[in-house]
Amino acid sequence: MSASLALELPPVAPERYGCFGTVLRQRRDELRLSQEQLALRAEINRSFLGEIERGHAIPSLQTLAKLAAALELPLSALVARCEA
Repeated sequence: MSASLALELPPVAPERYGCFGTVLRQRRDELRLSQEQLALRAEINRSFLGEIERGHAIPSLQTLAKLAAALELPLSALVARCEA
């Protein structure tokens, strides 16, 4: 007897992934950071950052928090920029 504890969440539209990548790049550009500099600040791989910016990868919550800190924004503000 095994009960499933999985939550059923509404699907996220794929264009939201690209939107988040666009927001990351815009903020990175505002701070005049290269991908390499941001990746070093966030302690993530530069090529992974590029995939996120292009909407080809979905970062974990931990990675989102690292990126927000590296971009000098609260995580909620980073997400809100995508929802606007």
